[in-house]
Amino acid sequence: MTKFRGLLAMLALAAVVVPSTGANAAEPFEDWLKGFRGEAAKAGIADGVLEKALGSVQPIPRVLELDRRQPEFMLTLWRYMEIYVPDRRVEQGKELLKKHAKLLAEVEKKYGIPPRFLVAFWGVETDFGRNFGAFHMLSAVATLAHDARRRDFFKTQFMSAIRLVGLGDVPVDVKSSWAGAMGNMQFIPTTFEAYAVDYDGDGRRDLWNSLPDAFASASNYLKSVGWNPDYTWGREVQLPKGFDLSLAGLQERKKISEWQKLGVRKVGGGNLPGADIEASLLLPAGAAGPAFLVYNNFRTIMRWNTSQLYAIAVGHLADRFIGLPRLSVEKPANAQMLRYADIEEMQRLLTKLGFDTGGIDGRAGPMTRAALRNFQKSVNLPADAHPTFGLLERLRAAAN
Repeated sequence: MTKFRGLLAMLALAAVVVPSTGANAAEPFEDWLKGFRGEAAKAGIADGVLEKALGSVQPIPRVLELDRRQPEFMLTLWRYMEIYVPDRRVEQGKELLKKHAKLLAEVEKKYGIPPRFLVAFWGVETDFGRNFGAFHMLSAVATLAHDARRRDFFKTQFMSAIRLVGLGDVPVDVKSSWAGAMGNMQFIPTTFEAYAVDYDGDGRRDLWNSLPDAFASASNYLKSVGWNPDYTWGREVQLPKGFDLSLAGLQERKKISEWQKLGVRKVGGGNLPGADIEASLLLPAGAAGPAFLVYNNFRTIMRWNTSQLYAIAVGHLADRFIGLPRLSVEKPANAQMLRYADIEEMQRLLTKLGFDTGGIDGRAGPMTRAALRNFQKSVNLPADAHPTFGLLERLRAAAN
C-alpha cells in the first residue's frame, strides 16, 4: 500500500484533530489506546518509548472520512496523467536526474534500479519532496488501528511506527499522509521498518532530509520485491483492427512473440522487442484510448501501489525523462470522470441482468470489469470492460 497519496494529501490539508470514537469502533479511543499500550509493552517496547510515542496521540476524524470515501470520483487515465505527469514535472525531473546523477549512479550500481524510475517514484509520490503529508503520523495510524474496518493491518502499522520512534528513525511529531505514509518516497511504517536504509551512514534512516537514504531505501524495496534491471516497465502499443479485446487484462499473460503474432505493434507500426518475456495488454481508457503492453516490472511497481493507473504514471513519467513521447492518443473532448455512485449503479444493474460483480462497493475491480465485459459481449459492444457513461446508459436500457 504505498499509495494514491498525492491527491489524498491535497484533500487532507484542512484536517483538524479532535476526539472521536471512530465510525465502527467498539470501545472509546482512550480505552483502546490503553489496551494497545499493554500489548506493546508485552511485545517488548520499552515504557520510555511508549511514553514518548503515545503522549500526543489523538484520534483524527478526517482520517476516517478519507478512508471511507477517498476521492468522490473515479479518476480517468487522462485526469491521472494531468495530475501526476504534467510537463512541469517532466522538466523538473530531468533537471533532478542531472543534479543527483552521481548519487543515483552509485545507488543503481548497488541495487540495480535505473535512476529515471527512482526519480519518477519521487515525483509521483511527493512532487520531489514538496508534499510529505499534513497529518500527525502516529495519530493517523492510531485512528485507523482503532477503527474496525482495517484494524489488524493498521494495528501492525502502529506497532511498527512506535518501534521506529524508539529506534530514532522517525520523529515523534512527524507528518504523513492520512494513512501514515512518510518521507520523500512515502513509506508506510512496516515498509520503512523492513526496507529503509541508512545509506549516508549517519546512524539514522532519514527519508525526509537525506536523499541518499531515500533513494537507497526505495531501491532496496524495489529490488526486494522483484525489479529486473534487464527490462523496462512496458510500452504503449497499437492494436490491429478487429483485435480480440477480451485478451486485455493483467490476468492474461503471453510471450512478446505471441503478441507480435496477434498483430500488436509498437506505436508507429514497428515490431515489438525480441525479448523472450511475458507481457500483458492493458486498456486503461477503454478501446478508444491508448493500449499498453506491460512487463513484470510493471507488476513490481504495483507492489508499491496496486493501482494500474499509478504504475502507468510512474512508467510513463520515467520514459518522458529520457525523451520518449507523450501518449499517442489524445484526451477526448467528452472525457468524464465517473462517480463511485455511478459504479454502484452499474453493479446493481449488472447484478439484476445476471452478471456477477462480486458485490456492490462502487469500485470497478476485477469481478466488476469481468461482468462489464460479459455484458458488452452480450450486446455486441467492444468488450474492453471499461466503465463509461455510455455503457451505464446501455445497462439502464437493458435492465428496463
